[in-house]
Amino acid sequence: MKNRDELQLIHEIISSSPAGIGIEQLLILLPFRIEKRALQRRLKALKENGVIRTEGEARATKYYLNSPDTPENTNNNKFKNEHQSLIPLSQEGKEIFALVSRPEAQRKPVGYERDFLENYRPNFDSFLSKEEKQKLAEWGNTRNGEQPAGTYAREILNRLLIDLSWNSSRLEGNTYSLLDTELLIHNGKTPANKSPMETQMILNHKEAIEFLVESSNEVGFNRYTFLNLHALLSNNLLPNPAASGRLRTFGIGITNSVFTPLGIPQLIEESFNLILAKASQIQNPFEQAFFVLVQLPYLQPFDDVNKRVSRLAANIPLNKHNLAPLSFIDVPEESYVKGLLGIYELNRIELFKDVFLWAYERSALRYAAIRQSLGEPDPFRMKYREEIRAIVSHIVSNAMDKEAASQAIKSEVKKLPEPDQSRFSEVVETELLGLHEGNFVRYRIRPSEFSAWKMKWDAKE
Repeated sequence: MKNRDELQLIHEIISSSPAGIGIEQLLILLPFRIEKRALQRRLKALKENGVIRTEGEARATKYYLNSPDTPENTNNNKFKNEHQSLIPLSQEGKEIFALVSRPEAQRKPVGYERDFLENYRPNFDSFLSKEEKQKLAEWGNTRNGEQPAGTYAREILNRLLIDLSWNSSRLEGNTYSLLDTELLIHNGKTPANKSPMETQMILNHKEAIEFLVESSNEVGFNRYTFLNLHALLSNNLLPNPAASGRLRTFGIGITNSVFTPLGIPQLIEESFNLILAKASQIQNPFEQAFFVLVQLPYLQPFDDVNKRVSRLAANIPLNKHNLAPLSFIDVPEESYVKGLLGIYELNRIELFKDVFLWAYERSALRYAAIRQSLGEPDPFRMKYREEIRAIVSHIVSNAMDKEAASQAIKSEVKKLPEPDQSRFSEVVETELLGLHEGNFVRYRIRPSEFSAWKMKWDAKE
């Protein structure tokens, strides 16, 4: 990986840690392998350019992103110019941004325009141009296109769980840091200064993402997927628990907007079904993703949590085609919200499209770096990924010691072709030996199950 790309990823991690971050935590969170001394050199370069600052000494040193008015950050250095957080906007995007930034009293109140959905003809009309689709395809290519649906997402699941859970929650005002999110998802540790609602939001994202990745062959643009996705994302967050996984039956308003969503239950149901029907017909995965990001929040079919559903649902076609996921890394909340206001109040997509294109390029860059650090996938492991996952999960969830695990593996390999039996045993044993608190989530094991198994597994050592 180029030094510039490494610097950018280091910059992203530090910028997501307002309370500061130590070098050991950085080594854990970075999606590429780097020696500690090399990382120290990268950090020194960022500090010399005024991008970051340090506090503390020796092992207590913490790194912070400089705010724009920090003296060390006044240099008009090249790094800052190349990696500024503001999204470059098209002329149309700038126009929309200005229009929706006016005081509400100066904006015309509007309702839901059914024609915006009904007039869209899948594969004939398109929100994205041919050139934009080509760009997105280049960015998102993972060379896993011929593999079964969801292969790529499974390879990077540990990182995706953290990135998408954190970024999607952040866009809802959640104050968890990236490190807080990692500790919660991987270790079950809840920061003392966070509200139960914020914690629940992160955990709901984790479960919903696992649902999409683990059920790649079943999920799609259908009621089963979207209602269950909403149920998972809204679990324990709605005033009326029965509203999880159900369409809205009453009128609502949108904060800081002059847009009033559709309020008639029958029309909400019809429009919701039409969104799913049209999305299912769209052949291009990027157009599918953008379509649902636009139309679902515009309809507001659920009591709440609509935008979260759309952000995860946008990854369904990307996952099915083994394309890089969209995790909304570094997307400013204001840009995202203004883009949606352009859709709500003007039925114009250009600003939101600027955000989408920028966000996907950044996501693709991140996961390309992660994929590079992982190396090429083992064809044998891919062939037997479900069998490997099942036996490892079975051994851990039943807290087996080494002897019991050995017997379980021997029993399982008898079901496989004889030439593959020895290799299968070796792979499973390697996975068990390498299982730790930072990776057991990929086997859908609960923290309590892992702890109980680990105590028994290590007892005789």
